[in-house]
Amino acid sequence: MTLFTLTNEALMVKVSSMGGTIEALYGCHDGRQVPLLRPGAATGNAGQSSCFPLVPFGNRVKGNRFSFEGETYALTPNTEWDSHYLHGDGWLNPWQCLEQSSKQLVLEYQHRSELYSYTARQCFELQASSLVVSLTVTNQGEQALPFGLGWHPYFSLTEQTRLQAKAGGYWLEDDQWLAGEHQTVLPTELDFNQPASLPRRWINNGFSQWDGRAQIHWPEHRWSLTMTTEPAAPCYFIFVSDPSFDEGYQFDYFCVEPMSHAANGHHLEQGGGLKRLAPGETLHQTMRLISQPEV
Repeated sequence: MTLFTLTNEALMVKVSSMGGTIEALYGCHDGRQVPLLRPGAATGNAGQSSCFPLVPFGNRVKGNRFSFEGETYALTPNTEWDSHYLHGDGWLNPWQCLEQSSKQLVLEYQHRSELYSYTARQCFELQASSLVVSLTVTNQGEQALPFGLGWHPYFSLTEQTRLQAKAGGYWLEDDQWLAGEHQTVLPTELDFNQPASLPRRWINNGFSQWDGRAQIHWPEHRWSLTMTTEPAAPCYFIFVSDPSFDEGYQFDYFCVEPMSHAANGHHLEQGGGLKRLAPGETLHQTMRLISQPEV
């Protein structure tokens, strides 16, 4: 595992070759450093990182099976603790460095299997007060398949943390952590159309009709972070853990995961936002994290 560091006057980011993960992102201003993402453990375990990529798609597929263009495909579980193929392959495997400078890093991951064969690239670039992360996937297989992209960032959760992210509906959580039925009315405690605090309980839900923009505010630190996506991601996922699931968890982090598609999109109309990639075709998604200290 290699740890890369990018710095400028406004930001410091650490990226690991294992899983293509971010292991730290700090905002810097006037002698202060504030963690904009939960500091990672840099152990090679993406679940303990600050952020990891979702490729060739995110979340889970019900039954580990899906049908596409007249063919039925089976997925194989890829972790010991979940019966599903979860979050793709990139977060579990090493990436190779293609380019590196003080303000930019390019990593590549190549995956070959009987089902999904692809090449993924991530570019991390510091642009003034923004960390811009670009992710591409190219279908290297022999048949067209549905692809999607996203990230799984862990943000610091404090007593006064507020989140704002547009949504017009959300998916209930079903058994085995799967996405369930879609609801068009948001419960008050999960309505982040206006700045709101996060409940201190288990949350594992996807949200629809997003405009690809979210803002997180930490009043204690006098700091905000704005996330934007290009193209505008239509869905985001919120995860708040629970001490019974994550030993030692003290409601000190939460996740807002930008996704180019809905969870379990393989079973939804029009693929839930998944994109058909023929052999050789490429899908691209960018996430920008903007540091905003209060001056």
